[in-house]
Amino acid sequence: MPTTNDGIIAIDILLEPDARMLQHAQVNNARLLKAFPNGFSLDATHRPHITMVQRFVHAEELDKVYAAIGNVLDGANATAMNLVAFKYYYAPGPGIGVAGICAKPTPELLELQADVIAAAAPYTVETGTIAAFTAPHGNATYDELLIEYVSAFVPKYSGANYNPHVSTGVGSVEYLNGMLAEPFESFTFSPAGAAVYQLGPFGTAAKKLKEFELKH
Repeated sequence: MPTTNDGIIAIDILLEPDARMLQHAQVNNARLLKAFPNGFSLDATHRPHITMVQRFVHAEELDKVYAAIGNVLDGANATAMNLVAFKYYYAPGPGIGVAGICAKPTPELLELQADVIAAAAPYTVETGTIAAFTAPHGNATYDELLIEYVSAFVPKYSGANYNPHVSTGVGSVEYLNGMLAEPFESFTFSPAGAAVYQLGPFGTAAKKLKEFELKH
């Protein structure tokens, strides 16, 4: 079980994309690192993913969270979802942004998200501190923005406000605005797996806590 200072952990309940999305994400990540070397590489501590929900939960109740999410996934046919990636986007911060590739939300994906949120709800807490994450940013402003994002994920970034995406790296706002103005060639992909991760800096999927086998 992960150890935290106050018993609260920040988690991401997520879908892992298939090889097609991973390839596109890696290409974009390499581009962003070339323009902004202080960003992050997509690796084991920055796993490409589609967030379903981010929440603060009691670390001692993680096994209950896993069981509840597992029950939802057992009743879903997530790998049969055909998702369409259709644009770049970024979440802005002070001078920089976290970039990503957006997918169009489908009724099936929205239903799965709602079921996951409901299953995790009994174990969530309203907010936490930066100690709930794998590491701080070294910048208090970024820490505060991340805590606020996770605290407000439901309902601010869920349901009708849900923006399913795969984060691909970090760049300057000026550079990212230019990237967003470029043509984007849409492509389809599907979820290939599901997991619960502890969140890290910039909201990355930093530490795998539980992996789920999706039914095919």
